[in-house]
Amino acid sequence: MALPRRRNLSYNRFRSLVKFISAISGVLLILFAFLSFLAPSPNESQHFHLRHHHNSFNAVVEDPVTSGDSVFCNQSSGGKLDRDIWSSRNAKFFYGCSNVSAKFAKAEAVSHPTRYLAIATSGGLNQQRTGITDAVVAARILNATLVVPKLDQKSFWKDASNFSEIFDVDWFISSLSKDVKIIKQLPKRGGKSWTPYTMRVPRKCSERCYQNRVLPVILKRHHAVQLKKFDYRLANKLDTDLQKLRCRVNYHALKFADPILEMGKTLVHRMRMRSKRYIALHLRFEPDMLAFSGCDYGGGEKERNELGAIRKRWKTLHKNNPDKQRRQGKCPLTPEEVGLMLRALGYGSDVHIYVASGEVYGGEETLRPLKSLFPNFYSKDTIATKEELAPFSSFSSRMAALDFIVCDESDVFVTNNNGNMARILAGRRKYFGHKPTIRPNAKKLYRLFLSRSNMTWEAFASRVRIFQRGFMGEPKEVRPGRGEFHENPSACICEDSEAREKATAYSRGKKNGKLEKEVMVSDDQNDYDDNDEPRWPDLDDDENQVWPQEKLHYNGTGSEYDAVISDEPELEEMLSD
Repeated sequence: MALPRRRNLSYNRFRSLVKFISAISGVLLILFAFLSFLAPSPNESQHFHLRHHHNSFNAVVEDPVTSGDSVFCNQSSGGKLDRDIWSSRNAKFFYGCSNVSAKFAKAEAVSHPTRYLAIATSGGLNQQRTGITDAVVAARILNATLVVPKLDQKSFWKDASNFSEIFDVDWFISSLSKDVKIIKQLPKRGGKSWTPYTMRVPRKCSERCYQNRVLPVILKRHHAVQLKKFDYRLANKLDTDLQKLRCRVNYHALKFADPILEMGKTLVHRMRMRSKRYIALHLRFEPDMLAFSGCDYGGGEKERNELGAIRKRWKTLHKNNPDKQRRQGKCPLTPEEVGLMLRALGYGSDVHIYVASGEVYGGEETLRPLKSLFPNFYSKDTIATKEELAPFSSFSSRMAALDFIVCDESDVFVTNNNGNMARILAGRRKYFGHKPTIRPNAKKLYRLFLSRSNMTWEAFASRVRIFQRGFMGEPKEVRPGRGEFHENPSACICEDSEAREKATAYSRGKKNGKLEKEVMVSDDQNDYDDNDEPRWPDLDDDENQVWPQEKLHYNGTGSEYDAVISDEPELEEMLSD
C-alpha cells in the first residue's frame, strides 16, 4: 500500500510542476508579445556599424548582426531635444538693418565727374561677389564713378559669362544710384575708346590706403583706374556707413539675372513640393578639395596615390601630417559623418536634403552611407531635366548661382567647409532672419568620431549636441567685428530691444520659469562655453600690409591656405568657392 501512495504523491507533484512551468511560460510569452508591440519597427530604428575613422568611407555599411564589432542603435533622430531644430533661438529679436544714415551724403553731392574706377574680379562666383560688393564701397571712398565690374573669365572656373548674364545689371545700377554713380562702360575720349591705367592694391586695403595709393593716381596721372584681381582688397573693418553700404550691395543690389532667378525658384518650388522643410548641404567633397586638405579619409593606398597625384600639381604644398590635420579641425567631414551629425542633432530619416556639390570623390559609393541615413536625397540634377539645365550647364558660375538660390531658401543650411559660398550665405541668412546655418565643429567632432564605436547612440548624440553649441547660426555666436564681414555683418544686424523687453516681462510674469527659458537665452548665457567658441581671426588690418588670402577655415580653425595661394593662382581660384 505504501508504494502506490508514494507513486501517487510523486505523480501529483510532477503534475503541479508542469502546471507551474506552463503558467510561467504563458506569462513570459504575453510579456514578450507586449514588448514586441511597443518596440519600434525596423523602419523607425536602424542599426549602423560605426566604423573607426580610418576605415574606408567607401566601405559598405555592415550589418551589426553579422559584424563582430561594437555597434550602437542609430535612432531616427537624436532623442529628446530642448529646442526647435528648424529655427534659431532668439532670432525674433534681431533683424537686418542697412538704411542710410542722415550724415551719409548722396552720390550726386560727392561724386567727381572726372574720376572713374573699374575693377577686374577674380575667382569663382562667390569670390567675385565679394569683389563686386567691395568695389562699390571703394568707389564711394574715392568719390568716383564705378564702371560695371568685369567678371573673371580666364581662371580655373573658365566661365565666359559677363556681369549682365549673372546679375540684373539695371537693378544693380538703379538700386545704388543714391550711394554711388555706376555706368556700364567708360565714356570715349576724343571719339576713341578709353583704356584705364591698370594697378593693384594690397589685400585688406583700408580707407586711408585707398586715399593714399589709388586717389593720387586718379588725380595726378589718370582719371580712370582699373584695379586688377580685385578680391579681398578692402579692409574688414570700416566706418559703419560704409559697412552698411556693403550690406545694401550684397543683400539688395546684387540680384541674379531673370533666367537664373526663375530656374532657381523652380528648384526651390520642387523641393517644397516634396516636403514642407528641407536642408541644403554644401558638401565640398571634391577630389581637388580633399587633395589640398592633405587629410586621410580611410581609402588606403589607392586614395593616397590618387589624391597625392592631384596634390603634386601645386609645388608649394608641403606634405602634411593627416592625423594632425584632423586633430586641428582642418579636414572636412566625410558624407557619412555629416549624416550622423545631423541625425544626432535631431533631423530624422524623413528629412529631405538638397546637396550642392561638384564631383564627389568616390562617387555613389562615398554617398551611400549618407543616402542610407537620409533617403530623400536630391540635387539640381535629380529635380530638373537636362533640357532645363542646358542654358546653365556650360557655365560654372550660373550653375553655382542655382545652388546658391536653393541653399539660401533652405530652412537649414549645412556647410562642410568655410569657403566663400558658405561665408556669404552665413552672413545673408543672419541678415534675413537668422535662419539656422550649421558648421561642423570638426575639431571636437574628430575625437568623438574616433571613439564612437565604444558608446551608445544616446551618448554619441548628446556629445554632438554639446560640441555643436556655438556652431548653429544663433544670434551673437560670433562677437561683433570678428571674422570676415561678409560672414558676420554685425554692423547690419540690429536688435529689437522693445520686443526683447516685452518677452522678458511676459516670461517673468509666469509662475514657473519654464517659459522664460524657452522664450529667451540671455546674452551672457550663450549655448557654448569659451572653449567651444569659434576662434575667428581679428582682421583689424594695417593699411600698408600686403595681406594674404583669408585663411581657409573649418569652423574657425585656420589652415596653411594663406601660405601658398600667392604662388598658386589656380589653387586659390579652385578653393575660392
